[in-house]
Amino acid sequence: MKEIKHFINGQYVGSASGKLFDNVNPVNGQLIAKVHEAGETEVDAAVKAARAALKGPWGRMTVAERTEILHRVADGITARFDEFLEAECQDTGKPKSLASHIDIPRGAANFKVFADLIKNVATEAFEMATPDGAGALNYAVRRPKGVIGVISPWNLPLLLMTWKVGPALACGNTVVVKPSEETPSTTALLGEVMNAAGVPAGVYNVVHGFGGDSAGAFLTAHPDVDAITFTGETGTGETIMRAAAKGVRQVSLELGGKNAGIVFADCDLDKAIEGTLRSAFANCGQVCLGTERVYVERPIFDEFVARLKAGAEALKIGEPNDPEANFGSLVSHKHREKVLSYYQKAKDEGATVVTGGGVPEMPAHLAGGAWVQPTIWTGLPDDSAVVTEEIFGPCCHIRPFDTEEEAIELANSLPYGLASAIWTENASRAHRGAGQIEAGIVWVNSWFLRDLRTAFGGSKQSGIGREGGVHSLEFYTELKNVCIKL
Repeated sequence: MKEIKHFINGQYVGSASGKLFDNVNPVNGQLIAKVHEAGETEVDAAVKAARAALKGPWGRMTVAERTEILHRVADGITARFDEFLEAECQDTGKPKSLASHIDIPRGAANFKVFADLIKNVATEAFEMATPDGAGALNYAVRRPKGVIGVISPWNLPLLLMTWKVGPALACGNTVVVKPSEETPSTTALLGEVMNAAGVPAGVYNVVHGFGGDSAGAFLTAHPDVDAITFTGETGTGETIMRAAAKGVRQVSLELGGKNAGIVFADCDLDKAIEGTLRSAFANCGQVCLGTERVYVERPIFDEFVARLKAGAEALKIGEPNDPEANFGSLVSHKHREKVLSYYQKAKDEGATVVTGGGVPEMPAHLAGGAWVQPTIWTGLPDDSAVVTEEIFGPCCHIRPFDTEEEAIELANSLPYGLASAIWTENASRAHRGAGQIEAGIVWVNSWFLRDLRTAFGGSKQSGIGREGGVHSLEFYTELKNVCIKL
């Protein structure tokens, strides 16, 4: 049986405690590997290795030398594309047709994008007057923040982990990564690429395990971790904030959402249907930016529901190797239990089940997988649990509205504020709505369209801080002002 070990100080090591946990393929329920669970001993060793690397060769490198290595890391991922793809799909159950176009290419690109950015980012300089008339010059320099604790999620394991590790390393930091216990494989595999690319030992470290009383808790509480970045659900983010308060460590948190899509009667309906199908059902609904609340202007409500139903029922459910499949399994049986509990709540609360609402029939060799049906509801009240709580599954509730003001009020009615989408051909309405919606990102006539240089993050209970472009660099560096008396 394959074992997945920690990657500490450039080497793969097991746990001193001997504790291991199962890594299960969600497509068929079969055991993939045994994963070593980190205790305080392994986390402390990883943090110490990261601290030492800051003072070693990595800390003495020029920006040009460091970014050249990061380009080699990106090239190394691309060279082993098929290995990363297989590992990612085995862990997540997502179709290879999706992961091969998004997860793995973006996982590699994150190193190049931030390596190139750090070489060209500006700071500031000011001349100032002094009482003696000679003047002074102030200028800012960027310095790495130190050891960064990275806790990454299971829905886009490689992409979202490198979205943090890429800029952290570009800025000269070192990292200790705790991937989700559900999806450890590509984070572990990246250690081999780091070594081959010439990344010094201790710069990139990986510890496996869970949250409470395990690797996650030990990492966030460690006093030698200078900052923590996390993507995941809001309750965990609150726990991390409490841990980071001791020692006054900075946090970057991309948290939960219950994102709204607003479809106006003047929209291009073909585009709105296609975009909403993607935003509700891509990656089996396991996308933080996904749309679980859809508000449709009443004149087109019935047509929209009927066409979205047809689109959902046309999705091809299948295993990762099926080239025609565009809808995979959920990440685990545990998560399926959560999603199915909301499917039941919807029925209990009187929802009209437009389509789905259960478990699909699968062939015998896939019957043990974490499959659910893409699901659409109508008819629930605005305070329903299904309408107000993040499900993180392939589902959405559709509700009619009558006025622009009502739609904006509905979109802003929850404590989350991660993302939203507006579908309209009226430019004034688009700008007006985008300005009024309380969310970190608003798409107009599109979804999941990203320029990696732009700010990304949530408002309200959907997070703290921004990632992307120079905004990532702001978190992973300290600006030091130097004042020279002339």
